[in-house]
Amino acid sequence: MSKIPEPSRRFSVAPMMEWTDRHDRFFLRLITQKALLYTEMVTAPAIIHGKRDYLLGFDEAEHPVAVQLGGSDPKELTEAARIAEGYGYDEINLNVGCPSDRVQSGRFGACLMKEPDLVADCVAAMSAEVTVPVTVKCRIGVDDQDPREALPTLIEKVRAAGCRTIIVHARKAWLEGLSPKENRTVPPLDYELVYEMKRAFADLEICINGGVTTLDETEEHLTQVDGVMMGRMAYERPYVLAGVDQRLFGVATPARTRHEVIDAFLPYIARRLEEGVNLHAMTRHILGLFQGMPGARAWRRHISENAYKKGADISVVTEALSKIQTNATAEPSGDVERVGT
Repeated sequence: MSKIPEPSRRFSVAPMMEWTDRHDRFFLRLITQKALLYTEMVTAPAIIHGKRDYLLGFDEAEHPVAVQLGGSDPKELTEAARIAEGYGYDEINLNVGCPSDRVQSGRFGACLMKEPDLVADCVAAMSAEVTVPVTVKCRIGVDDQDPREALPTLIEKVRAAGCRTIIVHARKAWLEGLSPKENRTVPPLDYELVYEMKRAFADLEICINGGVTTLDETEEHLTQVDGVMMGRMAYERPYVLAGVDQRLFGVATPARTRHEVIDAFLPYIARRLEEGVNLHAMTRHILGLFQGMPGARAWRRHISENAYKKGADISVVTEALSKIQTNATAEPSGDVERVGT
């Protein structure tokens, strides 16, 4: 049996709790075919003991797609990784970066930066049992750690355990004193340290995450590291992804326009509605699609006010689409909205 090629991590969309669910991933895949997509973090015990189809089910159209696991018990993580591989995921990613209280109490996420040997044990155990790549997403350090000691130590340990890809959120995580929301913005970014890690570990694939808002910034980072992961901007203003395939992967086919994206998403919505999925569960992900365009506010308002209602169907979306001003339909395919400037 031939080995499935590894997904390209040149550009990816970050795993985000309560955001990057299967409906959002299907929607984003209509904008970019090449970006690697990640699930929300799923804990190993939840996969082992919970509703697996609900937690791990995804549409084949989402490929390439990676599952992010949370946990610190090598045996549990290995079992969860085997199950996830069986569902067809292209990568198993271990969360060593989430700073939430729930994660800390469970001894996983960013607090594992303090236990690099344990992280290595987890990586080694999973790598020995699955054929897909096992990767690590981490911070540059936590609390009073010196990132210039903590980060290379972690990288050295997981490299020895067989990990070939590390995605680094270029901020510290403060487990005491900052909320999870504040941890996404308050600690300063240290991109240069991540660049140094790529120079120091040239044999590894080093990807950077944190504060990336445009494809111009992405291309600049790619002169120093192997891959870029975009988070909140890709969710809040998803059409920023419209140039990913063309600019970063050399695809000649123009990206879909925003209207074409919605046209392609409607059949998916209809299928899921028939399965009993609530309309709001899907439309909450598309609110930012027309951000910055005439009628965008009316689009958001109409969906927000009507999608949650009993019996709501795709007419809510088509009616909202009519509120985008006519001249907006003339947008060029693949136009990348300039954000963060």
